[in-house]
Amino acid sequence: MNDAVRIAMDAMGGDNAPGEIIKGVVDALHDADDVMIYLVGKEEILREELSKYSYDEKRIELVNASEVIEMAEPPVMAVRRKKDSSIVKALHLVKDGTCDAFVSAGSSGAILVGGQLIVGRIKGVERAPLAPIIPTEKGASLLIDCGANVDARAEQLVQFARMGSIYCENALGVEKPRVAIVNIGAEEEKGNALVKETMPLLKECDDINFIGSIESRDIPSGAADVIVCEAFVGNVILKLYEGEASFILRTLKKAMLSNMRSKLGAAMLKPALKEALKDFDVKRYGGAPLLGLNGLVVKTHGSAEAVEVRNSILQCRTFKEQQINEKIRKRLAIDG
Repeated sequence: MNDAVRIAMDAMGGDNAPGEIIKGVVDALHDADDVMIYLVGKEEILREELSKYSYDEKRIELVNASEVIEMAEPPVMAVRRKKDSSIVKALHLVKDGTCDAFVSAGSSGAILVGGQLIVGRIKGVERAPLAPIIPTEKGASLLIDCGANVDARAEQLVQFARMGSIYCENALGVEKPRVAIVNIGAEEEKGNALVKETMPLLKECDDINFIGSIESRDIPSGAADVIVCEAFVGNVILKLYEGEASFILRTLKKAMLSNMRSKLGAAMLKPALKEALKDFDVKRYGGAPLLGLNGLVVKTHGSAEAVEVRNSILQCRTFKEQQINEKIRKRLAIDG
């Protein structure tokens, strides 16, 4: 399997590890015959979990890691002290070239710190942004950055826009993706100092399709394909997005079950509603890539189940096939 996509999987990270992680890995192996998984974690536990499944044993290699970085641990300290943790050992597999990509549902902080310290940034990239895909009325959009770089500078937001455009075009198949910056209004004179400083720089970029500002209320309608902001704003948007979606679903469910009449209507509506809600299921898109590193680092939700793990693995496959890192290196070579 010389041409296989080799993925270092943190089997111990997340609320549902290692059960759902391993189930997702096995599902991915069944769906893609060019994937090789390096499963990193406590070997005895992993072997016991793998014994529940039928799979091609030649395509999974176990890498023992005696430690686990917990969600509440200080990220920098944890990465430096827990050298034998599943996150750190898996990231080193990417750094030394054994693997093409790393996937984890574990500590976001440790993944962000470890990705930059261990895997390292591509030459010319000042900061590596986290870029989740969010569902919209028109399909999906890329939100960049959503948690990696609070207080980013204008030049760094420009790089986020350029890297996000490359990823959106090649991984999501969007031709000339529309790039917009999050603002409190469409008028150019609006916005904080960072937005006002970034706007003219984005306008000067001839390698992106910059369409101006986007207000947060226009994000769900799919008004832009790449949504640029610094991490504080991006994380607020993402968490509100997720929370509002859960609130709407709970409210609908409550209304549908409120009386016998509504229950009958709900029974008739259920198939159509279920089909419509598929477009808003973030699990179908996999995890959030940390763009601009020397290897692919993907962060999945802490509550990730098998389907999201599977899709994150297939996402890594697309990333390598489309040579996204090579395209980022070429596009940002002038900056280096």
